[in-house]
Amino acid sequence: MDKPSPPALAPILVVTTGGTFDKQYFDALSEYQIAESVIEKLLKVARVAHPVRVVELMRKDSLELTDEDRAAIRAIVASAPEAHVVITHGTDTMTDTAKVLADVSGKTTVLTGALAPARFAESDATFNLGMAFACCQSAPEGVWITMNGSVFNGLKVRKDREAGKFVSI
Repeated sequence: MDKPSPPALAPILVVTTGGTFDKQYFDALSEYQIAESVIEKLLKVARVAHPVRVVELMRKDSLELTDEDRAAIRAIVASAPEAHVVITHGTDTMTDTAKVLADVSGKTTVLTGALAPARFAESDATFNLGMAFACCQSAPEGVWITMNGSVFNGLKVRKDREAGKFVSI
């Protein structure tokens, strides 16, 4: 008797928007700028075998995101065939984008970011990305934020700038 095949893994859509996650230090300019996304490289280094599609939507600091940018993020999530979505996003306005995504049905959407650029040796980016992958596969439909080892309801969280972390509200 043949063994049944295991169920196929539901693909994950990763949407990159910029933020600290993708910042790079440019010595000549003495400032940070958002560079090409490092997501594909991080997934390769981590040997991620899960089916994934990466869309680099924009390269912006979240403080520069407009209502039109958030509408574009919402549109790509709402129209995507994938039910599991990870969005890399700057932490300063991550909760604003979560609110815009709140009424998208049929999706488990997880926003994550970094407090230090992924290109830095001591960055939280890779861990946060892994948390987001786990969360989007296990959490119920809705909008979530994963940061620094915690999972938050995307509509019941805020960034505590003084403490340098996210906290439930």
